[in-house]
Amino acid sequence: MTVTFKDVKADLLDQIASGKMPPGSLVPNELELAEAYGCARATVNRAVRELADEGLVERKRKAGTRVRMAPIRQARFSIPIVREEITAQGAEYRYALVDRTVQVVPDWLRVRLDLKAGQSVLHLVCMHYADGVPYQHEDRWINPDIIPSALDEGFSELGPNEWLVAKLPFSDAEISFAAIEADQALADHLGCSVGDALFRTERTTWLQGTAITLVRLTNRRGHRVTTKY
Repeated sequence: MTVTFKDVKADLLDQIASGKMPPGSLVPNELELAEAYGCARATVNRAVRELADEGLVERKRKAGTRVRMAPIRQARFSIPIVREEITAQGAEYRYALVDRTVQVVPDWLRVRLDLKAGQSVLHLVCMHYADGVPYQHEDRWINPDIIPSALDEGFSELGPNEWLVAKLPFSDAEISFAAIEADQALADHLGCSVGDALFRTERTTWLQGTAITLVRLTNRRGHRVTTKY
């Protein structure tokens, strides 16, 4: 059976998605890949070139090819790390995992992320604090089909956002902002009153058409988001 560039590209994508080639790792050179796949170097070259064009790997002469720490599409949108955001304000950061469950994907999420009916998803609820004061409530869903190692991670010490950024690049993102009113659960977590105005950011990321995560980040009134282009 002839190995095509699509076969090579798909396998490299699988290795990136599974964490076998995490962000920053060196991709084998073209000769090594050609020998491994039993194909011509031209076949490998096209596969790697397409990954580079899509922003997933970075090719440099003499230095080789590496999985990007931040995909090129992130040049216009950098996922913020809340710990860095808080410490940059001179405050002490604290993280707490509120709940971690593995469950069958709910219908609304299955439709939103185009997941398979009946598949398992990881649901995490977390809190982030600045100088002991509630700063951000995080409600996150992770698709373990694209990153199975998430099921082995407890997330008791490191928040899922930092963990995902270090483990898996993304190729596409959708982000929305909204003003919402606090329900009882959010009021309890954020130390505010039911009905108070809150600021919510909802973000979904994908890798080559497969959903990675959907997260809802909720901050108290007065929170400000700054993006750079």
